[in-house]
Amino acid sequence: MNRLTLALFVYAVVGILPPLQAHEVRPGYLYITETETNQYDVLWKVPARGDLVLSITPSFAPECKQLVPPSSRMADGAQLTRWTMDCGEKGLDGVAVTIDGLVGTMIDVLVRIEFASGVVVSRLLRPNDVTFTVNASGSNVPVLGYITLGIEHILLGIDHLLFVLGLLLIVRGKWLLIKTITSFTIAHSITLAMATLGFVNVPQAPVEAVIALSILFLATELVKQQEHRASLTERYPWIVAFIFGLLHGFGFASALSEVGLPQADIPLTLLFFNVGVEVGQLIFVAMVLAVSWAMGILRIKWPLWVKEVPAYTIGSVAAFWCIERIVGIW
Repeated sequence: MNRLTLALFVYAVVGILPPLQAHEVRPGYLYITETETNQYDVLWKVPARGDLVLSITPSFAPECKQLVPPSSRMADGAQLTRWTMDCGEKGLDGVAVTIDGLVGTMIDVLVRIEFASGVVVSRLLRPNDVTFTVNASGSNVPVLGYITLGIEHILLGIDHLLFVLGLLLIVRGKWLLIKTITSFTIAHSITLAMATLGFVNVPQAPVEAVIALSILFLATELVKQQEHRASLTERYPWIVAFIFGLLHGFGFASALSEVGLPQADIPLTLLFFNVGVEVGQLIFVAMVLAVSWAMGILRIKWPLWVKEVPAYTIGSVAAFWCIERIVGIW
């Protein structure tokens, strides 16, 4: 039996059983604009699933008083809340911004503050780092925050990893594997950039359904390979990786679109987020190869039927996602 197959199956079981849903980890967004001296318009965007909204809220210093009561509405899988506040003589400079309830969750919150002076302050808050103090004297771009967001998106996006998993199972040979993974990377980078920059607008729900279908396709290709039947992916893996990589790029773009970034932030955000995605992908590939190497050292004699389990397990989960996501579109 191919020891890589067993290693990947173990990962699939561990990764799939707890969260059958993919893309559940979405960022929140706190956008603050200074409209008059020390007065600010606030937009608070928090992820939601149907009528269920995460119980997280931003808090400021006691000096910041609401001038207009908050108004909320649901849009695109999120709750949008707006209000206006006055922060006294000093404004937000030196004020601690905290996201209450963020501890214990699995999401990040991007905070962006635009001052009337033109200074822009950005910060990515995380469950273990829920507070930061505003410095209005200089701008900053949360480079590591965007890279981390990209790494988290790929490592927590079980559907994307299952596709890479299928490629690793099918492709034979080091150089062909490098060519295939590179092709997948180039393809999803192209569509990630096109979608994020606004050149292409593809509805998220159909894309997610097709991504699930791409995993199901690889599962059937793996079965063909095990039965020594002709397999398109086995013969031309880099072409298959490129074609489906274009679709996966639109899926990656959904993570950035859900943040709702201003146009001025998109180029740098796109760059750092994509770097994070590639780093996360390389971490996954390295982990799989390391487990495969370790399994080879153990030289465990598995029953012959075990080699068929990964393909059918991955295919079953992908089929479930296909049905679920197609029903969701209706």
